[in-house]
Amino acid sequence: MSQATSSDGNPASASPNKVPKTERGRRTLRALLNAAAQEFGEKGFHDAAISQITARAGVSAGSFYVYFDSKEAIFTALVRDMSGQVRDFVAPRIAGAPDQLAAEQAGQAAYLDFVREHREIYRIIDESEFVDPTSYREHYTNSANRIAARLKAAMERGEIAQGDAEVRAWALMGINVFLGLRYGVWSDDDPAAALADAGRFIADGLSPKG
Repeated sequence: MSQATSSDGNPASASPNKVPKTERGRRTLRALLNAAAQEFGEKGFHDAAISQITARAGVSAGSFYVYFDSKEAIFTALVRDMSGQVRDFVAPRIAGAPDQLAAEQAGQAAYLDFVREHREIYRIIDESEFVDPTSYREHYTNSANRIAARLKAAMERGEIAQGDAEVRAWALMGINVFLGLRYGVWSDDDPAAALADAGRFIADGLSPKG
């Protein structure tokens, strides 16, 4: 996993006053976040332990507290980090699409690819609703805002039908989330046919009429 940034462009991987200033520090932080993803993904928040996170990361317990004050702090950072990773993974696929309909279909496929590589994201994000509701809401709200901005720009270009960009953004995100659960987390089935059908569903709903 690569280092990610928060929605405001700042490092989202450490407590605010503990952002690393050296490359070595950034590598240690990355190792801690990757280890936390494994630990929380396998055990859940309450059964996860800082000692196991540091053991997985291959760093000392003291190194943990250089970057995080608590288990809650690294969990919050991890939610934001994973949210940023989804964004950074999907963005190039969207940017390479010839139009907005193709972009939304490409984004859907990219999201599913990410989920199949990082299935732990569902357990982590779902638990954040109870461990850190602010980060949970931020994860989905930021995603919806990015989609809505794309859709609004596409409407202005005449690539998709006029409509409420925010409502459509949340609807598209819901499709992606549950397709990811069905074909990314619960199953190793080839998702090609499902993506093709979902793509037609998106196109039918967004294509300019007349």
